[in-house]
Amino acid sequence: MNHADLNRLNPERFGRVAVIMGGNSSERPVSLKSGAAVLAAMQSSGVDAFAIDLFGPEGDQNPIAQLQQQSFDLAFIALHGPGGEDGTIQGALEMMGIPYTGSGVMASALGMDKLRCKLLWKTLNLPSPPHAVLADESDWNALAEQLQFPVMVKPAHEGSSIGMVKAETPEQLAQAYQTAAKLDSCVFAEQWVTGREYTVAVLDGEAMPVIRLETPHQFYDYDAKYLSNDTHYHFDTELDDKQINEIQNLALQAFNSVGCRGWGRVDVMQDQDGSFWLLEVNTIPGMTDHSLVPMAAKQAGISFEELVMRILASA
Repeated sequence: MNHADLNRLNPERFGRVAVIMGGNSSERPVSLKSGAAVLAAMQSSGVDAFAIDLFGPEGDQNPIAQLQQQSFDLAFIALHGPGGEDGTIQGALEMMGIPYTGSGVMASALGMDKLRCKLLWKTLNLPSPPHAVLADESDWNALAEQLQFPVMVKPAHEGSSIGMVKAETPEQLAQAYQTAAKLDSCVFAEQWVTGREYTVAVLDGEAMPVIRLETPHQFYDYDAKYLSNDTHYHFDTELDDKQINEIQNLALQAFNSVGCRGWGRVDVMQDQDGSFWLLEVNTIPGMTDHSLVPMAAKQAGISFEELVMRILASA
């Protein structure tokens, strides 16, 4: 690491840093784990850091008041899901004049909205699986002909695969919609892609080592992401150099097209014909012991502490 890099990561230059975690979304437990890991890494690196648990048991239930009660120079956002990953907290911090990590208001909102993100990618001719928006009055049999089963039903604004259900019949599609609609007013079905699942972390404008995901579950769901010990992560991607370059470039195009900055993660499927399909972009990925960005960083020779400091430096 050269002198410029050392100066960029000097803990004293960041001042007092708030690690904002918790929130009131369904991803609160994951956020608390991510935030705790980030806070510990910062403190071990010499940063004057402390935690703000939004909507926490000891905090004011007004998040703006919670932010105003503290004095800090910079925010590391470790919130996941609505309220934290969708541009809301980013907008509040901008109004307060406080720099923060990760993507800005627009990119955060767009990245959190899986449907509109998909529509953007399709406009730019970036590959995304065929889809249909679902509603109470949907003709489930007609959708079955349009999309071809199986399909994945997704709430547009949830993260961590919460509310996602695979459907293989019109009846299952209707039931999956009802389940997802309890979480989100916007629900869509996406044609199922059979093949390998990959994820590409992005840090400081560069694609990190590609990770191939392997799980006995139907897909990489919440349990596989955070709870299960039978999920496997491979840097043996089973891709050749040309394909690795292709998937990394695709991830960067997807990330940049949304307007993301700093860091994030792009999830991609490869079908049985070898074609890649974009699933979603994550503007504030998990930073837990099961999380993928720290794994990719480690493979690239970047420790968890350095990863956190580099994200902080990009604020």
